[in-house]
Amino acid sequence: MTPLPTRRAFLRAAALAPAAFAAASASAAYSPIPRHSGSHLRTSLNAYSFLELLNANAKDKSKGIDLFGVCDFCAKAGFDAVDLTGYFFPGYPAAPADDYLFKLKRHAFNLGLDISGTGVRNDFTAADPAVRAEGVARLKTWIEVAAKLGAPTIRAFADSQQPFKNWQQASGNAPRDTVEAYLAEALRECAAHGKKFGVIVAVQNHGDFINTGAEHLSLLRRVDHEWCAALVDTGKYLTPDPYADIAVMAPYAVNWQIKETMKSTVDSPAVDLPKLVGIIRRSGYRGYIPIETLSMRRKDYDPYVEVGKMLAGLRAALASA
Repeated sequence: MTPLPTRRAFLRAAALAPAAFAAASASAAYSPIPRHSGSHLRTSLNAYSFLELLNANAKDKSKGIDLFGVCDFCAKAGFDAVDLTGYFFPGYPAAPADDYLFKLKRHAFNLGLDISGTGVRNDFTAADPAVRAEGVARLKTWIEVAAKLGAPTIRAFADSQQPFKNWQQASGNAPRDTVEAYLAEALRECAAHGKKFGVIVAVQNHGDFINTGAEHLSLLRRVDHEWCAALVDTGKYLTPDPYADIAVMAPYAVNWQIKETMKSTVDSPAVDLPKLVGIIRRSGYRGYIPIETLSMRRKDYDPYVEVGKMLAGLRAALASA
């Protein structure tokens, strides 16, 4: 016969029940993004591909390239859209002047380009509440910038930033569950602001706190907000089979970063674009799939060449799938 629970055990269970129910409800409430009519994919380029040239232009306007030039390149190459990283706007991290934003927006429009997204740096893994609050304030500012640009998404990091080397250092070796709670609270506040302005907060895996699809999904379930979803970085699931992680997260994606290699290093396997496109199509995803090339410490890195190669490979994969 099973013994009856003691009064102490009963009270302990009763006290824990609401929390357990809330956690289960949150997990059940967060579900794949509703889609219909089959997959429909459009090309975009993340401006970060021109990192070195954009930084050179910021120091000397006679050198490198600016965001207007990136838009020109995208139009000539035949991209459908451009993803304009916030770091390269004048005055970042402050919001650019409206005159600049609207001039850039009109420039992209005249070229037939959509603006598929933007993004900023933030650290929600830090133990210091002031660091997390700074990131929330920055994301809120740039949510409003994204709305003015007509960008549907803004990238948010789920990982640590300089001066920290990793999330353990940033959090003072706090338990993972505690850090995930930091992230969820901050992202939920940002998502609520995004809802006001019609901008989705897209949480990017970046190979630190989020290394796997399961970790990515766990965080999103904890945030549990309709205006917070996944940005799938194909080069930052650091697992034996990143394609399996990508398949897990594709149904939750609102934006992408398609990288040249599977771990964003020169010596890691090159991305199998037909395989990747097949996974994305099977998820029913409809939207932009931005590519992002990186120097990966290559001295001969030329974004004009590398982006061209990636775009040609992506177009071939799209045509064959």
